Amino acid sequence: MKALLIACMFFLTTLAFAGENAAPHALPSVKGEVLEVRDVESYTYLRLKTSEGETWAAVGKTPVKKGALVTIENAMVMNNFESKSLKKTFKTILFGTLAATPAAMPAAAHAAKAVDTSNIKVAKAAGADARTVAEIVTHAAELKDKPVLLSGKIVKYNPGIMGKNWIHLRDGSGTESNNDILVTTKDDAKLGDVVTVKGTVRNDKDFGSGYSYKVLIEEATIQK
Repeated sequence: MKALLIACMFFLTTLAFAGENAAPHALPSVKGEVLEVRDVESYTYLRLKTSEGETWAAVGKTPVKKGALVTIENAMVMNNFESKSLKKTFKTILFGTLAATPAAMPAAAHAAKAVDTSNIKVAKAAGADARTVAEIVTHAAELKDKPVLLSGKIVKYNPGIMGKNWIHLRDGSGTESNNDILVTTKDDAKLGDVVTVKGTVRNDKDFGSGYSYKVLIEEATIQK
């Protein structure tokens, strides 16, 4: 309901800028690959490659990368829409909300450069909230919504998803079932870096599109 209200407000705002021949009508969600991104003050315009061909879409301003796979929800089609900011008239354009899922990442990110994980040994961080990866995964229920301090090596790094950077850390603890944990942060890092992060343990998070996690660390900061 909240997403629908946001979409309606966004749509009504665009009416003030539409051309005289604008004729909106509703569509189900639209999926596509981002071929081009153009940001203006309040909106992000996306040229998409969909199963039905190419189309333009506009969403509330948000970071989206070329090559991302995105879903536009609560989509409304407008004809002959004039964007004064871009000085461009679109024969047809979709207005809606960008589905907040990790699917909205560059397609190339799914094939990120591999990091050698065979001999990772990172010392446990120091402090009352310090934990190893294995301890956090194994005791996820006990640590739910609690702060933790964790040192590890970044073995996967996907930046700019839903306004955050998504990193997977390993420290050499645990077995194949509990030796890797996802961390979301707004701080920048690099694949292969050894970092110490401070964040909050969350359980059973489902971001949609098949991306669900039994345990992860959110709102993390990378300690200097």
